[in-house]
Amino acid sequence: MKFKSIKKILEGKFITRYDLEYETPSGRIKNYEMISRNKNITSFQQLHDGKVDAVVMIMHDKENEHILLNREFRMAPGEWVYNFPAGLIDKGEDAASAAERELREETGLKLEHIDEIWLESYSAVGFSNEKNICILGSAAGEIRPSDSELEEIEAYWYSKAEIRALLKVARFAARTQAYCALWSRQ
Repeated sequence: MKFKSIKKILEGKFITRYDLEYETPSGRIKNYEMISRNKNITSFQQLHDGKVDAVVMIMHDKENEHILLNREFRMAPGEWVYNFPAGLIDKGEDAASAAERELREETGLKLEHIDEIWLESYSAVGFSNEKNICILGSAAGEIRPSDSELEEIEAYWYSKAEIRALLKVARFAARTQAYCALWSRQ
């Protein structure tokens, strides 16, 4: 495929929609719709060279017997979905600082230990270039309701057996579903 152009279609408060024009190997011109956190993309290079937008916290208890999930009402699908705690990285924050803040804001828990910080990945590669960093670690403390009135979040610790049962009846974000399925079978 050969990139031809990018055009900003609509700029919102948090995301911007673009149309990308490209040429297929057979010479056919196609249009690809996408969204981005970056409000100023003007080149093909900027599609993948942008900053990391968000952090995802994959938190276990100290003994690795439970995993922390948020049950969150998400407006896009119009239903409750299970997901890892996550959030945007604020200006001036690194991923670890954002993880500490977001975990506290969404769950009331304290980030106790970071075991791994994974290479950046894409949140929804089919229609967005939003990048995130996953932080694997442990959290502790007492779960409290989210301090944001803009989000409906209920955080819980789940055992492997509870996760296996939940996977059969509940909707998940894709990365959360995949990780939980593998973790619950260890």
